[in-house]
Amino acid sequence: MIEPLALVGIPAEDQALRDEVRAFLQTSLPAVPADVRARSWMGFDADFSRALGRHGWLGLTLPREYGGSERGAFARFVLSEELLNAGAPVGAHWIADRQSGPLIATYGTAAQKALYLPKICRGEAFFCIGMSEPNAGSDLASVRTRAEKTAHGWRLSGQKIWTTQAHRSHYMIALVRTSASTAERHAGLSQFIIDLKLPGITVRPITDLAGDQHFCEVFFDNVELADDALIGTEGSGWQQVTAELAFERSGPERIYSSIVVLNEWIDLLRRRGQVREPARIAAGRLLAQLATLRAMSVAITAKLAAGQSPVTEAALTKDLGTEFEQAIPIVIGDLLDNDADGAAPPAELLRALAYVTHVAPSYSLRGGTREILRGMIARGLGLR
Repeated sequence: MIEPLALVGIPAEDQALRDEVRAFLQTSLPAVPADVRARSWMGFDADFSRALGRHGWLGLTLPREYGGSERGAFARFVLSEELLNAGAPVGAHWIADRQSGPLIATYGTAAQKALYLPKICRGEAFFCIGMSEPNAGSDLASVRTRAEKTAHGWRLSGQKIWTTQAHRSHYMIALVRTSASTAERHAGLSQFIIDLKLPGITVRPITDLAGDQHFCEVFFDNVELADDALIGTEGSGWQQVTAELAFERSGPERIYSSIVVLNEWIDLLRRRGQVREPARIAAGRLLAQLATLRAMSVAITAKLAAGQSPVTEAALTKDLGTEFEQAIPIVIGDLLDNDADGAAPPAELLRALAYVTHVAPSYSLRGGTREILRGMIARGLGLR
């Protein structure tokens, strides 16, 4: 049974961060076209990420001794919400800041923390996540990539796919099998920090329908890893990665992927003044959905801030958020197509709409497919 999510407010000290971030964005992102801003958390700009690091906005929740700010999950929610709403290019640091840093801070050794966390906080170490594999997809318990113990460390062989920004990242944190067989599902899985410059690693970008390259195939051919590449406890990878996924599945990026298109369309309606009833009804429904999903995401942030691992609630938010994000380009596209009497929409809005329409089908693949998420929700309800 899933407990009802509480209605939670963001603390005033964290809300106060908004004005500072907005002032920074106004000067650092002048006149960026909407179709570029629509790429936001797929947008890769290392200089922008390092500028965030200089403001102390990377590693916001990490310990001060490693360069972090030791602020809570709500501060990071506010920062993420402002960056996504502005369409800022956050793809370079996004995974390191959201998942890899907190994972290393929780499970890493003292040496791993000292090596990686300061670089993450400065925007000098970008990470990707090695989870999905061919013939396994989001079914992480089916991963076949294997690391075998050697006299000097580990030998890694296998393949990952749909790995976001692997061709531009310095490191990958991968979930691999270190013992047992795939028949035992959740047993024998471990996580490793992999330097992507090591011999035996091949990264091949995959061009998507929009002509961009974000996803990659990554091949490991007898890659020699040192002992200290293992993070956490051998065989506890499943428990570690499911807790990590709660960060990935509940954040603002799971409801704001199409936000630039929605913002541009709402601005167009405001400029036109008189809004036809179909558009007015659609705008009201979309904004009501957004408000509800945002409240769910904030409530889960409160659970994460309290040290809980709301796996089922995060899966629910991600599934509903994905439906919302995928509906936006369809609803707005249909309304613009049927608005024969209105003035032609701005070309910038149409380009942004075209981009989001192309990539929106992938929203229900990344971070766990719809089928996997609904299986998790069913399990949380006691139905499996």
